[in-house]
Amino acid sequence: MSQNLENCHVGVENKLGVVRPATEEYAEEAIEALKAQKVIAVPTDTLYGFACDACSREAVNRIYEIKGRILTSPLAICVGDVSDIKRFAITDNLPHGLLDSLLPGPVTVVLTRGESSILEKSLNPGLDSIGVRVPDCNFIRVIARGSGSALALTSANLSGQPSSVCIKDFENLWQHCDFVYNGGELPSGRAGSTVVDLTRLGKYKILRPGRAAFNVSREIYLKMIQANMFFFYSPALLPPSLLPDH
Repeated sequence: MSQNLENCHVGVENKLGVVRPATEEYAEEAIEALKAQKVIAVPTDTLYGFACDACSREAVNRIYEIKGRILTSPLAICVGDVSDIKRFAITDNLPHGLLDSLLPGPVTVVLTRGESSILEKSLNPGLDSIGVRVPDCNFIRVIARGSGSALALTSANLSGQPSSVCIKDFENLWQHCDFVYNGGELPSGRAGSTVVDLTRLGKYKILRPGRAAFNVSREIYLKMIQANMFFFYSPALLPPSLLPDH
């Protein structure tokens, strides 16, 4: 993942003592904060996000409070590896190798949650699906693995405000985080991930073009054809309020 620390330089950024470089040297500290039900800010391959343990009701509610986000707006989850997804969502209905062909990368796959999911029940109440990310970003993947859980993940900004590609973009919210991990300025242009619905057997739908819309969407289309997946259209598209924002 390309990083530009110079463009995201913060001279007095550590006045709260929370800013750290997003390097493996600080991964264990981040993991311990997550296990203690704290909220941290991290870079991904698209935007900066707020992250917490997705199996902690207290931590999930804290993210909603920080963002001023209504509880009916869903959060995505992030895991360290594609093989972890089956703990939190149903994957055995998908063509072999499909998830590995899409992830890691700037894609959110929407899957059926299922009764066997170990996610906190208060996460996205009323929805039987969950958006799942495996970002192409080493730091967040390391801490997701180390946490032993999934991370609830949402963009690091107040709800309805522009997304963050640099930690200075959400400086007003640092005080609500245990740690803010600086990965430099991200190259996404404030575009979130491409969101792909895989909840229907043998079919797929791109709910949001997201980052690098044409190239990513075309690549996904080709992979779906190879997997014998067919595009489906429904006039009842999910409104923006029901899409993961990362």
